Parts: sequence; structure tokens; C-alpha cells
Amino acid sequence: QVQFVESGGGLVQPGGSLRLSCAASGFSFGTNPMSWVRQAPGKGLEWVSSIDSYDNNIRYADSVRGRFTISRDNAKNTLYLQMNSLKPEDTAVYYCVKGYYSARYTGRFPSQGQGTQVTVSS
Repeated sequence: QVQFVESGGGLVQPGGSLRLSCAASGFSFGTNPMSWVRQAPGKGLEWVSSIDSYDNNIRYADSVRGRFTISRDNAKNTLYLQMNSLKPEDTAVYYCVKGYYSARYTGRFPSQGQGTQVTVSS
């Protein structure tokens, strides 16, 4: 059974940083591309960033490029998202999902875990 456990969210002031983690289980993590998506209050899921199996190809949404860094540790079956220079518009529940996406993707994302809440506010 595919399972994701996201953690690391919290309340942070604008300009602050957080590091999100996603512990994955139930599938071959190391051979699957992975992504972060987020859902702001009252909105649908939004793609944030993707990383392929071997760290060779990484993509970011324009809204987070230069501020967020996606990475993975295949030995620990864990996906990360380092978020710097956070803005109020980054406030959302963040989820990790299987797959490699882009801003042009309009389909549904696969099932997610419970997510981790990030709130950016002064």
C-alpha cells in the first residue's frame, strides 16, 4: 500500500524558511519520480516541483523557482522541500505525490498523504 507521511510544516513569518519532509513507503521509491503539490485555502491542487529518480531533472513552478529546492534521499525513502524567502501566498497544505509534472499538467494528481500545513503570516 502506497503511503506518504509529510512533516515539517508550521507557522513562519514572511521571509522565513521551512524544510518539509515526506516519508514514502509501499512502493519502489528510488525508481519513481516524485513531486510536491500544494492546496491553498479554497483552491485546487497546484503543482510546485518535480524531481526524477536520479536527481538529473528537476522542475519548479515559476512562483517558487529560486526560493524552493526539492531533493530526495533514496536510501531513506524520503523526499524534501527546502523553502526559503517564504511569502504569504505560499500558505497551503503541502503534499508529496508520485510522478513528474510541469505547469502545463491539467490532469488529476495521484493520491496523497495527509499533507503538512504551511502558514506564512506576520
